[in-house]
Amino acid sequence: MGGLGGVTVGVLGSYGGRNVGDEAILTAMLDRLRAGRPDAHFVVFSRNPDHSRGIHPDVEVVGWEGVCRERISEHLRRLDVLLLGGGGILYDTEARRYLRMARTAQELGVAVFTYALGAGPLTDETDCAWVRTTLSDAVEVTVRDEESKLVLEEAGLTRPITVTADPALLLAPGDLGGELLRAEAVPRGVRLVGMSVREPGRAAEHLDEEGYHQLLAGVGDFLVHRLDAHVVFVPMERDDIRHAHAVVSRMADAEHCTVLHGNYRPQQVLDIVKHLDLAVGMRLHFLIFAALAGIPLLPLPYAGKVFDFAQRIGAPALRGVVRETAGLLLAEVDRLWDERPARAADMAARTASMQLQAARTADLLLAYLDRTTPHPLIRHSAPTPASAAG
Repeated sequence: MGGLGGVTVGVLGSYGGRNVGDEAILTAMLDRLRAGRPDAHFVVFSRNPDHSRGIHPDVEVVGWEGVCRERISEHLRRLDVLLLGGGGILYDTEARRYLRMARTAQELGVAVFTYALGAGPLTDETDCAWVRTTLSDAVEVTVRDEESKLVLEEAGLTRPITVTADPALLLAPGDLGGELLRAEAVPRGVRLVGMSVREPGRAAEHLDEEGYHQLLAGVGDFLVHRLDAHVVFVPMERDDIRHAHAVVSRMADAEHCTVLHGNYRPQQVLDIVKHLDLAVGMRLHFLIFAALAGIPLLPLPYAGKVFDFAQRIGAPALRGVVRETAGLLLAEVDRLWDERPARAADMAARTASMQLQAARTADLLLAYLDRTTPHPLIRHSAPTPASAAG
């Protein structure tokens, strides 16, 4: 296993799915690990290899969906370790797909290390059985939040589980946000409020589509009138664009909105978020980007991972996105704006703490690699969380 004089690391997650959050996780993960092990060769298992190669031209990319076990095993045999995660990949009906491949690696003698993964909802007994069988034999199990730890424990996993934080908290920004916003015809010299919406689905099965569209339309109109703001909808997946337009169509002040349509890399989206004055959103990584940018944020929890992040970052932790919360939601937006200087200092401290936790995942993996694989190169100092996140 592993190339002569180096270490070969496989990465398996929801990569290639055209989700900015997942690609932010992978980008930050690769940057951090390269700093600690310059000799590492990475093999990324992708749902869409062409898309992944376009974003990460400096890594080996392998397609795995619809590929037989024999062909996948040829790639797995080359690995010194397979990273499972990060991101929310262990949920009903999907968990078994990832864990089946991880189990194949273990049967080939390849160590499996779970990298700040997310779990839940996870109640299907078949998926729970895969969790118990595969993760019990992992060399390390790390998850990105307390919610995921609880989900794995309720699935019957009895081994120690380490809670770290989402790898995307270590994403390094650039300085292209202004240029990108101008290309999207976002007006200059006005207050900008970012909004993030998402589609209902298995990860957000309790959303009432028409109800939350109307709710967010009311929030958008409130932002325009209360803050004299221009609302910028920031899609994290392509289908978010459709739902953003559905919200705008229900607004009385739709002319004060822009729905971004560009295909942006994670760092570019972070650059855009840096130019906002306030963030209101559903997508977890939109909220993470807002925290990194140091702007006030209001999470709209549709799942435990968003509620957990809201609590950890010190943001208002509403319990759900339903029409009946409209009054409470508008009051929270109002309070958030009025209290933004005090909240900014608290959020900055909390974000720095979470960055340290995110860095711990890489530290645990690098320590494992140092114990188990030759290290022909002197390790370069890894960037501090502050410098890694800008």
